[in-house]
Amino acid sequence: MPLGTSSSVPQDYSAIAHLVGGHVDSGSATDDAFGDNEQPYCRRPIPTVPVGCIGAAPARTSETTPLLAPPVPRIVEDVDGKSFRAIFWEEVKTLLIYSFPVFGTYIFDYSMTITSVIAVGHISTIALAAASLAFMTASVTGFSIIQGMVNTLDTVLPAAWTSDQPQLVGLWTQRMTILVSIILVPVFALWLHAESILLALRQDPEVARLAGIYLMWICLGLPAYSFNYISRRYFQAQGLFTVPARIALVVAPINVLLNYLLVWGPDSIRLGFIGAPIATSISYNLVSILSVIYGIYFVPKTAWHPLSAKAFTHLGFLAKLSAGSVGQVASTWWSWELIGLSASFLGPVYLAVHSILVPTCNAFFQIPNALGASTSVRIGNLLGEQDAKRAAVVVEASLLLDFAIAIFFSCTVVVFRHSWGYLFNNDPEVVQQVADLLPLIAFVHLFDDIAAVVAGILRARGKQVLGAMLNVGAHYTIGIPVGIWLAFRMDLKLFGLWSGLGLATGLAALVGLYLCFTTDWHEEVAKAVERLAVDKQPIDEEHAY
Repeated sequence: MPLGTSSSVPQDYSAIAHLVGGHVDSGSATDDAFGDNEQPYCRRPIPTVPVGCIGAAPARTSETTPLLAPPVPRIVEDVDGKSFRAIFWEEVKTLLIYSFPVFGTYIFDYSMTITSVIAVGHISTIALAAASLAFMTASVTGFSIIQGMVNTLDTVLPAAWTSDQPQLVGLWTQRMTILVSIILVPVFALWLHAESILLALRQDPEVARLAGIYLMWICLGLPAYSFNYISRRYFQAQGLFTVPARIALVVAPINVLLNYLLVWGPDSIRLGFIGAPIATSISYNLVSILSVIYGIYFVPKTAWHPLSAKAFTHLGFLAKLSAGSVGQVASTWWSWELIGLSASFLGPVYLAVHSILVPTCNAFFQIPNALGASTSVRIGNLLGEQDAKRAAVVVEASLLLDFAIAIFFSCTVVVFRHSWGYLFNNDPEVVQQVADLLPLIAFVHLFDDIAAVVAGILRARGKQVLGAMLNVGAHYTIGIPVGIWLAFRMDLKLFGLWSGLGLATGLAALVGLYLCFTTDWHEEVAKAVERLAVDKQPIDEEHAY
């Protein structure tokens, strides 16, 4: 049976689950399959078969197993008969297929965030300052922590999906949901008392009051925001990359409409300032509802695990990985916020220039960031298949793609540097300083893109703590102190701050590259198998519900 590409990808498993109908013993048919501990995939060792061929060892049966329904077959990719070059270009194609919908999801997510800031910005300068301060506070104290924790799922879900226990995708998803729910308690407490905290930090009283109100209302969407990132990993691990993109595509225009109606709409429904966080919270919850509906009715339940007390096991292991993952994400995220805070002491012109450079980098960063997420999933899937050779090839393919993307975007900002500032501001002094700094920004962007893919590779290996140590060492021990020294002691202003940031990203990227190219992927396969082995014991049907 020919598949969609020359090499099998995770959604092939879902496609076959559809083809064999609703009787498969993959966890998608009935709870009986789980109760009898049926395994939908063959156990290792498995003889290699050509891609597109279906072969499976007999699954264990019981009186509830349909006699005529075959189990979901195992697809094993043929690498022995292929050259490195053939495998390499197969993986380039696969990564591109994965990355585009992930990129679309990121763009729609960003649009939902920025829409509320734009809607509030037209109320008054104070309202805009308050919304921006609230968003920065939410990012540092909540969003970065949640995203860091959920990134941990890249270590376990993709490998579980292609292993002989695909239902562990659902089990680890449940465990992460429990862990994130615990973390939300202090985040709620912090956001609900944000006004007093911001006043203690000597923020303007009116700005602090409005920012506190914004954070109070955005709390309504915080659980949904967390669930959305978890469900996204659940879908992506199965190769269903387009599902989050489709949902975001539906909700993004609804979010724009809600922001307009609740902030600027008719008197009967207009809420003014608080309309923006309420509209955003509604949108987050709408994404969650659509994700649940899609997961229940339109996705085979091969990856689902029945709710049971097992969801409360191994939380310590997951918390340890999550701590490193939070450090990996938050250390970089917070460093950019610290650079922005430092820029505010240089004066309004430099702050305006910085406010142009940051969104420029953020916009160009989305594609390599999507590539990093796709690389993490792809390597995780291959570790679950115990395919060390192809996993090593994915590293080289992803880094080549990333380098090409980074070079393209870096060249773009350098070529258009003299007119780039006019996209944001008409002040000639601001535009000229932007033009002067963009060659440096191109250098920073090059290494920042590499670091994004390196981070994805480290997540797939379960090396979040190592990634966190690398980022903290590069940014806070070297990059930021050097940048502040250059900016204020050597009077290099923004050039000094961004030079320090470039030094940090360059160091992190180069050390990360060394770690990636010296990885023993056979050892990583063994570690992935060991991680999944903790749940090898049969599922107790009496405790599932």
